[in-house]
Amino acid sequence: MVIPSRLAEYIVAAMIIILAPGPSVLFVIARAIAWGRTVAVFTVAGNVSGSFVLSVFVALGLGPILQRSDLAYTAVQWGGGLYLISLGVDAIRHRKIHAADMTNQGDSSPSALRSMRDGFWVGALNPKAIVFYAAVLPQFIDRDKGHITAQLILLGAIFSTLAFISDGSWGLLAGTARAWLANDPSRLEKLRATGGSIMIVLGLSVLFFAIVSG
Repeated sequence: MVIPSRLAEYIVAAMIIILAPGPSVLFVIARAIAWGRTVAVFTVAGNVSGSFVLSVFVALGLGPILQRSDLAYTAVQWGGGLYLISLGVDAIRHRKIHAADMTNQGDSSPSALRSMRDGFWVGALNPKAIVFYAAVLPQFIDRDKGHITAQLILLGAIFSTLAFISDGSWGLLAGTARAWLANDPSRLEKLRATGGSIMIVLGLSVLFFAIVSG
């Protein structure tokens, strides 16, 4: 197994995007506010499982391409950076709608299996994760060492592990403070706007590194 030389830098970048309140984090917080910590933790377990499956699919598709093509590598960086910026702008523009959705989860508490299933699909279809795996993660591989697909899968597994710890903490915290969060929508709006701002900064960083490395 090839261990990328920039692993420490990757962990920092991964934690930045994991901590940014994107679709997965907001979904977990919404579940915690509506039904408490247990449902939130099961949701996180399903979410990171879906995220890891997504990372494997991205690695299998991108790995061989990135190993052969400098143009594809650059295109992925630019496309991903611009898309991250657009996600951030959308999060800020629609923060009130997103906040309302987080407090409107229904009255019936889902089972552990359903929580994991719902979390799985949110993780597997999370646009923030797709962009991260496709655009940000490849910047931390060592192309000259080969085994690109294996490196991408390893970094994806690390991302999922970090996400379980971070998102689980979000769920436990939100489950504990559920009344405080639900009683003032502006708190959830600020949370969403903060996540959007972080995604914009990360997108700009991706574009900056694309220019520098190009």
